[in-house]
Amino acid sequence: MHARSVHFKSLGFIVALSTAVTQVVWATVQTTPYIAVHSTAKYTQLSAMPYANPRAPKGGMLSSAANGTFDNLNSMNGKGNSVEGANYLFDTLMDSSLDEPSVMYPLLAEKVTFDPERTKYIIYHLNPKARFSDGTPVTAEDVKFSFDAYLTKSNPGLQMYLSDLAKVEVLSTYQVKMSFKSDNNAEMPLILSQMPIYSKADWKNKDFAKVTMRPILGSGPYVIDRIDAGRSITYKRNPHYWAQDLPINRGRYNFAQIKYVYYRNLDIAFEGFKSGQYSLHQEKKSRNWVTEYGFPAVQKGMVKKYIACTQTPAPTQSFVFNSRRAPMHDIRFRQALSYAYDFEWLNKALFYGQYQRLQSHFQYSELEAKGAPSAAELSLLKPYLKRLDPIHQQGVLSNWKYPSSDATGFNRQGLFTARAILQKAGYRIKDGKLHDQQGKAINIEFLIHQDGLQRTLMPYVRNLKKLGIQVNIRQVDVPQYMERMRRYDFDMTTMVMPQSLTPGNEQGQMWSSQAADQLGNYNYAGIKHPVIDDAVKHVIQAPDRAQLVLRTRVLDRLLRAGYYQILTYGNNQSWYAYWNMYQQPKIKPKLSLGLDYWWVDANQAKKVSKYLGQH
Repeated sequence: MHARSVHFKSLGFIVALSTAVTQVVWATVQTTPYIAVHSTAKYTQLSAMPYANPRAPKGGMLSSAANGTFDNLNSMNGKGNSVEGANYLFDTLMDSSLDEPSVMYPLLAEKVTFDPERTKYIIYHLNPKARFSDGTPVTAEDVKFSFDAYLTKSNPGLQMYLSDLAKVEVLSTYQVKMSFKSDNNAEMPLILSQMPIYSKADWKNKDFAKVTMRPILGSGPYVIDRIDAGRSITYKRNPHYWAQDLPINRGRYNFAQIKYVYYRNLDIAFEGFKSGQYSLHQEKKSRNWVTEYGFPAVQKGMVKKYIACTQTPAPTQSFVFNSRRAPMHDIRFRQALSYAYDFEWLNKALFYGQYQRLQSHFQYSELEAKGAPSAAELSLLKPYLKRLDPIHQQGVLSNWKYPSSDATGFNRQGLFTARAILQKAGYRIKDGKLHDQQGKAINIEFLIHQDGLQRTLMPYVRNLKKLGIQVNIRQVDVPQYMERMRRYDFDMTTMVMPQSLTPGNEQGQMWSSQAADQLGNYNYAGIKHPVIDDAVKHVIQAPDRAQLVLRTRVLDRLLRAGYYQILTYGNNQSWYAYWNMYQQPKIKPKLSLGLDYWWVDANQAKKVSKYLGQH
């Protein structure tokens, strides 16, 4: 989900405190103009964020590519294909710092009241100046309407993400209280604060649960300018945006227009970028990054390459096994297939040496489990060990590293090990085909939607065929792919799963038994293991940053050693190219590209326009 992402005099008027014990408990309740969980808010006294240029000029357009098509402007109900950029239409209660993990500053809410030591509820004090784009005020009723809709009419993944929210109460026109089911959930204020707020009046005669292409009223910095159904959408900056001078927003949202152009094929999208159909391109193919940026616009300085490095975990790119299905339910089978993956040859022959093998779900961050378990990790792991399969147990305790090859392309040792694991598990080769313990031939469908992906999949498929496993690569269009993924209708697929420096409730959506049984949630691997459920719960309930890091490393070990995915490749960079008319602040945010703080250089934009006009 994309998030654009004052001290109380007394709480005595709320309740009469009659005992010293009660007074001690209530003493930790505080009212602050920020939320900081396991962290400290450093920028409370600033008039603008340090990675912003408050004097940045307004104007110009930013355009980028989107994949597939769209048929729904409501990104929060989980129906159809939601449109890119809808987050620009809506403000959230508070907004995230791009430099500080788990820190949020005022947006719709000017302050909050809660107990950071034992968080059972939070009260949001809305800014009376907050307005929807039609000029009507944003009130507590709108907040309650939005969360009531999320709890009852959104997709199962979002409902699970918010599942600890017990009730939403309107205390006054500009005060809303949200109470939790659990006695202490430090992460919930962060989760609730990043949800978009809808107008109750705007939905009076509309069904939140249905797909819609009717514009939705929001309070955000942009409104819809133009829709070319299924092909593009353009947003225009709202000159009357109520929050443009808040510290979190000064120097932000500088583009007069933001446009998303849709392409069904990523290679065609790249050709569209080269011809100027859109202005910012994120490159995800190493071959393109190394070999395809010699076109004339680059040579003449009209297009620039840009490498962004942030201090966040690398997105977890992987092959996902659907363990709901045989033979993927067998950890021995999944382990054997992991040995058939030859990263070293792929990186040399196809990726131009641009990637590293991912060894963790939280790689390039302090959350990554490295080497053998530490004493602190072992103390958490020991109660789990007897409940794990021997293979799982061995992997958890090991100095973990995926098997590597000699990069010759033959992967003899890996395939030899895979064959030995399969034979020991009772699988047999007959007539050149692998059969399971019941004599059934093994056939796997690998579901994809991306054009060009077969090139990187085929070496793996060839290795599986050497093991006697028949693999059918099934490419479908984006809508069919999304529906099949929603219903977990696949054997194997590719996946890119983002992670954050502050893991929490979303880990339950990715790995818990409850999520495995919910259509439309994010536990694609179908993991149903009580040990992992318990490890996820401990991550969510971590009392401080040190414990969060420790518990996440334990979860990382359990996930890797369960062979639910084959972690493939990535790096600690993001690759971009843009038509040379953009500038950005000298200080870059640590946790994000910070695109909302870029701006257009009018003189450079004229040069680009002239160049494109001549070509």
